[in-house]
Amino acid sequence: MIGTRPGVLMPLTRANLLVHAAIGAVLTWAYWPTLVEAAARWRDDPQYSHGFLVPLFSAYLLWRNRKQLAAGTDRPRWWGVGLFLAGAAVRLAGYGLYLPWLDLSSLLICLAGWAATAGGWKTLRAALPAILFLGFVLPLPYRVQNALGGGLQRGATLVSTYLLQTFGVPAVAEGNTIVLSEMRMGIVEACNGLSMLVTFFALATGFAILVRRPWWDRLILVVSAAPIAVAANVVRITVTGALYESSHSDLARVVFHDVAGWLMMPIALVMLFAELEILRRVIVAKPRRRSAYPRPVAV
Repeated sequence: MIGTRPGVLMPLTRANLLVHAAIGAVLTWAYWPTLVEAAARWRDDPQYSHGFLVPLFSAYLLWRNRKQLAAGTDRPRWWGVGLFLAGAAVRLAGYGLYLPWLDLSSLLICLAGWAATAGGWKTLRAALPAILFLGFVLPLPYRVQNALGGGLQRGATLVSTYLLQTFGVPAVAEGNTIVLSEMRMGIVEACNGLSMLVTFFALATGFAILVRRPWWDRLILVVSAAPIAVAANVVRITVTGALYESSHSDLARVVFHDVAGWLMMPIALVMLFAELEILRRVIVAKPRRRSAYPRPVAV
């Protein structure tokens, strides 16, 4: 089989098309119940409401790296079958250990095996960003979700209470409840900000992939997603507490349950863009030093 030059689309023979169609059909059949369950979670669980957008962005990343994908070999690399076997082992482990999140994780390993089998290391390297980004649809392990949710819930309560006191509002934290002068505002699990954290972390990662900035700027953007999401949730709770204290209970309920839910993401995005502008002004890229000698001209 004749190879191809880098950057030139690989010739897809009928045999290659049949092999890839068979792999896609087998994976779809094997993981169809898992995909249906994941779609139901995206639809019903606010924490994973971004799940429908993640595959679309991953598809865009594949399209953006189409030249790198084309640089792979047109001959199948059978070492990629080892990744398929690893994915099957992870899925069996998930069934045996009753860990549902391993089921969907094994699909990502199988997708990596598909890319490796199709075109070797170059194809796998080009497809890896899209495959890894699909990890944002994975459900958090139960223990991790409880640990993060409890910590965020307690932290949001304490910080919001401190801000309310700073603004002159009489507020005291009792557990996960903020006691105001005439009412008690409970910070329940739905208000701990975990759903905002997961969604915004995926958004910040996608933004860091697309923006043309040095790698350290991108890393700072991704790492700062967590504190920005927490800060946006604290702003929501603080504003709600201030409205309750100022005898605007009806407005506070609307803000807390409806308006703030829509405004939290724009507020977090404004913080992200502000951070990017600060990084642009603080971190100045070192200019390339030009050679004192002229380049030789080929004759």
